[in-house]
Amino acid sequence: MKVVETPIQVRYQETDMMGVVYHANYLVWFEIGRTAFIEELGFKYSEIEKQGVVSPVIDANISFKHPVRYGDEAVVKTWVDEYDGLRITYGYEVVHGDGRLAVSGQTKHVIVKKENFRPVSIRRSFPEWHEAYLAAMEGER
Repeated sequence: MKVVETPIQVRYQETDMMGVVYHANYLVWFEIGRTAFIEELGFKYSEIEKQGVVSPVIDANISFKHPVRYGDEAVVKTWVDEYDGLRITYGYEVVHGDGRLAVSGQTKHVIVKKENFRPVSIRRSFPEWHEAYLAAMEGER
């Protein structure tokens, strides 16, 4: 399975009054990781959007293990957890610089037409992207 690692520099404004990264910011970090993953596959999400489609999140899960604080080094690891040609679930881990797991999670997405939010088959409409997902799940790409 292909895993893309994206370094994150923890910014002060991402922390809360307890001095740890505010929980909602991990979803932003997941998005950063997902975008990097797609780019590693050879695609640009912005180019895909120009074709009249978007990829909304339809489900998200996050599990918090160890807090990340301002000044910490962190890495978002991203991979394809599940894919069926229509829905894609990305898996994530946010790890500290020393390798300790901070956060794990998943986001599930579909590709939809921008004007009416009707689902689009990645398999049929974006065959190269479909093949790249399959290869990433097998670790061939």
